[in-house]
Amino acid sequence: MIKTRAPQRDLEGMEARRKRAAKLFAKGVTQADVARELEVSRQSVSRWHEAWSRGGTTALKGAGRAGRRPLLDRADLATVEKALRRGPRVSGFATEIWTLPRITELIATLTGVTYHPGHVWRIMGQLGWSPQRPARRALERNDDAIDEWVATRWAQVKKTPVAATRGWSSKTNQASR
Repeated sequence: MIKTRAPQRDLEGMEARRKRAAKLFAKGVTQADVARELEVSRQSVSRWHEAWSRGGTTALKGAGRAGRRPLLDRADLATVEKALRRGPRVSGFATEIWTLPRITELIATLTGVTYHPGHVWRIMGQLGWSPQRPARRALERNDDAIDEWVATRWAQVKKTPVAATRGWSSKTNQASR
């Protein structure tokens, strides 16, 4: 499965770049030269310089992780994955198929955190799981009945190239000649 998550930002690298800018500001380097040297926009350097002027290097410290913290920590995710690997029957389900509603129920049972099944899809991607097709065919499948239908009925319902053409039939073709 191809992961479509955006790359993670390097928060430590970004803070190091701002601290390097502070050292350049202290040496008296112009904002334009700082922007060129650090390969960032002049607007960013202007914001950094204003913050540095007001509070020094500590004002350029990073704010940390952006966004809401996840409800499940790594230990919770490891617990969920361990239960997933044991299989649905061990978790009390009737069949050996994991579905998003079942995984949602499992997460709620193990961790007390409830998610919408649509979000569980993302959590499964974080764990490296992907949707799978069943390895077996349906128990109700009757190959003999399918072969018989293809041999007899399919020819009657299949459209022929002539009949598929709009307004075309052998009689109208002969009449127009």
